[in-house]
Formats: sequence, C-alpha cells, structure tokens
Amino acid sequence: MTKILTPPQLAPIMEIARELLPAGMELVVADPTKPEFYDAAGDAEYYLGSPRQGIGNEFFRAAPKLKLVQLTSAGYDRVDIEAARKAGVPVANNGGSNSVAVAEHAVMLMLAVLKRLVSLHNNIVAGKWRSADFAATRLYEVEGKRLGIVGLGNIGKKVARRVRGFDMDVRYFDILRLSEDQEDALGVRFALLPELLRTSDVVTFHVPLTDVTRKMMS
Repeated sequence: MTKILTPPQLAPIMEIARELLPAGMELVVADPTKPEFYDAAGDAEYYLGSPRQGIGNEFFRAAPKLKLVQLTSAGYDRVDIEAARKAGVPVANNGGSNSVAVAEHAVMLMLAVLKRLVSLHNNIVAGKWRSADFAATRLYEVEGKRLGIVGLGNIGKKVARRVRGFDMDVRYFDILRLSEDQEDALGVRFALLPELLRTSDVVTFHVPLTDVTRKMMS
C-alpha cells in the first residue's frame, strides 16, 4: 500500500482527498507538531498538504522513501527547497488555485478603503447617520485613480483585468516586462518600482515570497 502523508486539515478537504484517492493508496493523517508525524514519514512516499510548521532537513531525513512533496498552497516559502534538492525530492505547488479569489479580494480591499466601508459600517451600527467632519470621512471614487501592480503574474493580470471595469489607470512593475502588444491587450503600462510607488493612488503586491521579495516594503 502506497502511503501519502498529510497533516490534519478541515473535514471537507479531507473528504475530497479521500474521494479522489486512487486505489492502492492510503492517506495517513499525522500532526507535524507531534513525534508520530516523523514516525509516519518513515514509509511515506508522498506528502500532501500545506506545511504550517515548515518542511526541512529533519523531515527529509525522516522520510527516506519520499518521492514528491505536493503542496496544496501556492507558495513554497514554508519548504526548505535546498533541503528538498539535497534529498532529491521534487516539490510541486498548487499555483493558480486561489488566483481568482485573491484578485477579487484585492479589488474588494481597494473599494473598502477608498469608500471607508468599515468605519461607515461601524458608525451606522452605533446609530451615527451623519458626520459633521466631512474631511475626516472623505470618500473617493475609483474611476481615474492610478493602480500600481507589483508582480504581473497570474494574479496580477487578473487584478488588471478586473479594474478595467472601474476605468482605473494601471501601471505595473515586474522583472519580466510585457511586449507593447501585450500591455495594450491588458490595458497596462510599465513603470519602474520607485516611480510606481510615487505616482500610484493604490499599490497592490502579487509577488512570491522569496529572499528577493521579503521585506520589499520594509
């Protein structure tokens, strides 16, 4: 029986995982904060999950039969890639699975901040229907505002497409610049990072967490 090691996950996720489990494979659930996790890793051939505690040398030493680490998350930042490389174990992510949700969430946050959604909601709950200080509660329209997107990958492009409906002026910074035709099709223009930060009304970051991007905004 081929064993797939996975940390405890929400019941609906585990139910789906078990439904999709191929014949001849066993899903072994073990808590990575407890010693039995490393005992279970001893004969596991696959790891499936989003590592909350991180995966590094100790894990790979405990799992000599491991053939693949399959993350359910989009990022690699909780996996020691160098340790995986030394162990000869490939690591695969789940990139793109949450791209629509993240892009929509980014747009939602822009609207919530510009429209002061939370503070106005709290005022209404408290029975305050009007404000005498209009300067302190000033609202902003999204139309015509400049959006700066840092990281024009899968999610960044989805954000750019969604804000076109708000008639925003979109600038982007990415280590890979699009061709002029691609920029035209997406409705974006390239800007170096200092210029983008200086001239944008709203800035949204959609870059992977790496040693290069860590603390990019201090």
